[in-house]
Amino acid sequence: MDLHFREATQRTVLTCEKQRCPGSGRFPTLAVVAVGPSNTRQWITQGNFLMSTTPPSTPAKAKARLGIRAWMNIVLAECENAAAGLDAEPVHDLRVGIRRCRSLADGLRTMDPDPSWKHMKKAGKTVFQALGDLRDIHVMQGWIEKLSTSKLSTLDDGVAKKLLDHVHSNEAKCKQDALDVLRQFDRKQWRQWSRSLSRRAARIRPGSVVFKHLVLEKWTAAYDLHKRAVHSRSQIAWHELRIGIKRFRYTVENFLPREHAAWGSDLKELQDLLGDVHDLDVLWNMAIHIGVFPDPESRTRWGQKINEERSQRLNRYREKMVGKQSLWQRWREQLPSGPGLRAAATARLRVWASYLDPDQVHSERVAQLSLSLYDGLRGAGLLMQDPQQNSRAVLQVAALLHDVGKSKGGKAHHKDSFRMIRNLPSPLGWSAQELQLVAVIARYHRGALPRARQKSLQLLDPPDGRAALQLAGVLRLTNSLDTRNGIEPRLKVGLDDNIVLIQATGYSPLDPSAEEIAAARHLLEVVLRRPVLVRRLRETVPSPKAQLVVRSHSPRS
Repeated sequence: MDLHFREATQRTVLTCEKQRCPGSGRFPTLAVVAVGPSNTRQWITQGNFLMSTTPPSTPAKAKARLGIRAWMNIVLAECENAAAGLDAEPVHDLRVGIRRCRSLADGLRTMDPDPSWKHMKKAGKTVFQALGDLRDIHVMQGWIEKLSTSKLSTLDDGVAKKLLDHVHSNEAKCKQDALDVLRQFDRKQWRQWSRSLSRRAARIRPGSVVFKHLVLEKWTAAYDLHKRAVHSRSQIAWHELRIGIKRFRYTVENFLPREHAAWGSDLKELQDLLGDVHDLDVLWNMAIHIGVFPDPESRTRWGQKINEERSQRLNRYREKMVGKQSLWQRWREQLPSGPGLRAAATARLRVWASYLDPDQVHSERVAQLSLSLYDGLRGAGLLMQDPQQNSRAVLQVAALLHDVGKSKGGKAHHKDSFRMIRNLPSPLGWSAQELQLVAVIARYHRGALPRARQKSLQLLDPPDGRAALQLAGVLRLTNSLDTRNGIEPRLKVGLDDNIVLIQATGYSPLDPSAEEIAAARHLLEVVLRRPVLVRRLRETVPSPKAQLVVRSHSPRS
């Protein structure tokens, strides 16, 4: 780029930056427009308000992704900056840092149940709320000055002064309250959390399918709010939509760096548009509440100006977000769907279990054995019909989650597993009924045999209850068959007259585990109504001569 043009562009953008509304971080209605080449950032006027855009041909550059530890350190630094004078910019930056930390905690605690996430969120919320009233004062001050000092403004009736006086009347108290909270903020504990939680967060790779599933949940919630807001057009609905889009945006930014590079600029624009709408609604309601208008004409002028600004932003939102080609649809196309959605939900449940199960390798082997036994029994026609073919996936998840109750440290961990799984919110792609089935199967993977009158079984419909007992019988046996001796788990299923013959690697009738296996097969015998025998699976070993022939054809080293 030509040096003189670059310097001129920088000066123009700097001029625009200086015209931001005091304390709000947003631009005034009228401002200078900087025009640069197609690959540079540009400021354009949309209607009567200024917006920053990136040319459509150039995707927004992704910011360097910051993890939980970096954001928590930013909060500590901004605490000192904000406490120095509680000016608008450091207060805003501190709230942004806290919001990022809380957003990261929101996403990660859905998979990692460590209580530190909740405690960190609560500590951040205390500071965030204490600064909220002060931040509102800064934003309202910016809007009042913006609406009343524009060159085209006719709002010179003294209303602006009354509004500013009202806003400033509470500023001293808000500053003192915020300063008290900042002094009480436990920085030492915050640093400890930054170290421990960053290690826990590092176990899940950014951009992985589990985070795409999490983002899809946020997309679904935000899209539902969008439909409600477009239909009702109420202030509350638009405000709730703003919060939903904000949560969706932060989740994308925190966990999907590639998608954020493509979606980030649009998400920020939408959040700013709806943020402006909310600010204008708050300003109008405040003006009505304190009765600042000297006459009906003054009220009409202010109402028209606020409605004009508000309508411009809502029209811009509708341009981007309503219709078959809206951003909603483009984003949805890049998130899991169909069979991929169910697989992503399963992966997320597996991650949740990995934070709780002290021997996840064992659970993975049990899941592998369970699917092998299920396929064998199903091929022999011994299991119930499953038109939707969900039983196999339910069994797999039950096997992966069956030992999460061990994290409680109690003796009856199968009962703890049942309660923990039952209390899980069902992830997208899984129904609450299926997750309930998983909980019951995990409940009976060990311990006493199930009885029809037990509450856990009464929660299920009769067909689901019978399916749960069959799958629990499979899981109970495969859990005992896992030898934990490093041998790759394999088994074969066959029928010998009326007897189910299961051959498993590593099994020996002389091994101490044989007695446990004999007891574990009883539930499966009851539900199949036929005997079950377990024998050792004998692997076919090539003869030494054959091995020698193979080696004779290998190339010389």
